[in-house]
Amino acid sequence: LTAADPRVLALAAEVTESREQDIPLLLLKLKGIVNDSSLGCEESKKIKQDIYGYNLTQYCMLLLRQDHSQLHGGWATAAQLAEILSHCCVGLEVKEDPEEFHKKFLPSAIDNLLVLGRRLQARFIRAIKDREKQEFLRWFQTVTDAICWLCGGHIQLAECVLQNDHFLQLLVTDDVETAAITMSVLHHILRVNSSVLLEVDEETLHSVLDELVYKLSSTANPVIGNSATKLLLLVAKCGKQLVKLIAARYKGLKGLLNKQWTGKGFDRDLNQLLDLLYSEQKGQMQRQHEAACIIQAMWKGFQTRKRLKKLPQAVTTLQRKFRAKREQELQHLKKQKEDEALKLQMQLQRQRARRLFHERQLALLEIIHASQVNKYMEEMEGKSALTIQRFWRGYRARRNFHQERQSLKEYKAAVIIQRAACKFLENRRRRRTLSPWRDPKGLTDEQRLALQQKVDDYIKLHPASQMSEELSKELHMQAQEKLAWFLLRSRLDRRAVQRRKSLLAQVNTNVELLLNAPGLAETTEKDLDVFMSQSIPAATKARQSHNTVLKYTRWPWWKKLEDEFTEDGVIPDDALNAELGTLFIGGKK
Repeated sequence: LTAADPRVLALAAEVTESREQDIPLLLLKLKGIVNDSSLGCEESKKIKQDIYGYNLTQYCMLLLRQDHSQLHGGWATAAQLAEILSHCCVGLEVKEDPEEFHKKFLPSAIDNLLVLGRRLQARFIRAIKDREKQEFLRWFQTVTDAICWLCGGHIQLAECVLQNDHFLQLLVTDDVETAAITMSVLHHILRVNSSVLLEVDEETLHSVLDELVYKLSSTANPVIGNSATKLLLLVAKCGKQLVKLIAARYKGLKGLLNKQWTGKGFDRDLNQLLDLLYSEQKGQMQRQHEAACIIQAMWKGFQTRKRLKKLPQAVTTLQRKFRAKREQELQHLKKQKEDEALKLQMQLQRQRARRLFHERQLALLEIIHASQVNKYMEEMEGKSALTIQRFWRGYRARRNFHQERQSLKEYKAAVIIQRAACKFLENRRRRRTLSPWRDPKGLTDEQRLALQQKVDDYIKLHPASQMSEELSKELHMQAQEKLAWFLLRSRLDRRAVQRRKSLLAQVNTNVELLLNAPGLAETTEKDLDVFMSQSIPAATKARQSHNTVLKYTRWPWWKKLEDEFTEDGVIPDDALNAELGTLFIGGKK
């Protein structure tokens, strides 16, 4: 075993014996030890092993989580410690328990570096002076460089960085400088380990892509746009499935890149990204076309198999229908031939009967004397006329009977309805006449005395309140005044209501006259008199109302059956409307 480096040994002893607040400044000496240019490769590895063996690296990692605003050296010391930690871990070969170094120490170091980066980013955003902002930005750059250096030496740490919540919070910021530096870290990680995006979980991948697309859509800064475009291009080059994810998840990304970021100085990367997205879209359309062709082929095959399966049944149905139709045609031809044969037979029978009749007539004429021929012919003509008349009258009676059958049914139905209505009215009149007034039964003397006793007892228990004569007169006067006021007011209200009704009737009449008035070209002096005089429309309406009442009184009794439940002398509005059409009477239509 070789001896430890004396500088490392002395520094470890000094750290052990020093106070806690002095340790960060002492650990800065590691920078000169690690970066000594006189050391060879093997000697540098040996020094890093000694630093790790004496737990100086662990000290550096733990100090990164402290609040350096209260320590000596401040945040500049923290940034230098981050740089020292990254250089001490890269190229280090741990021989004792390497699993602990790779599985526990390095992820913890990454986490502490990201925590330190978040603190520096927050202080940079809150800083007001330009000098402070420049210092915090330089220290933030140093910490991110340390992270990149560490991920370059240990590529397995790329997954830890992407899945760390602090890195996503560093990325999700509106500050241009820190956002550009954080995206450069992501760019370095993806260049070192391009397959890391396929290894992280889906939520982390979606979060990173969402933030990159959001930065493209929410800002017009060409620095941010260039960095985000390069990152998306690098992500798309990592695998076809990532290109599919970007094209499917962000459908408006192509239009956004074309409209907003064309001609901003990074058209080469932008065109490569657009080519990848459009090629994926074409491939997706081609796959959809192939899938549609497959679906159509399957559907056509299914329909063909279905038709072939139904073909025997269809053939059987076709044969059955054809045979039925052929049988129907044969029956029709047979019936047609029978009808023609029957007509021919009837015609022959008529001809034979006519021939026999004429032969009989000739035989009778030969037998009868010449002087009796005219008389015989007149008798025969009379009999023939009677026969023709008898057949014609029978035919006409049967035709009239068929035509009048419906009216006869209606007449019988009307007779039945009238009979039922008359019976109903007769029964109602009989019930009214058979309800005589019954006088109440009189009281006996004993009942009268008992009732008088009850009245006297009630008066004794409930004596009436006494009221003076003056109070009674005053109450009477008040009642008379209220009654007079009520009667006067009711009379005035009735007059107002009557006036409103008359005005409404006049308005309705004028409206009706205006609606039915002829055009100006057809107007006569008689029409002008109707509009110039208010008495002519009123007289016309009164005359029409009087005619309607007269017609209503002349109606038959069966038209007034349903009016027996209405008041006497009241004409239904339906009757008036049916007679007068659109006439307005008393404000009603």
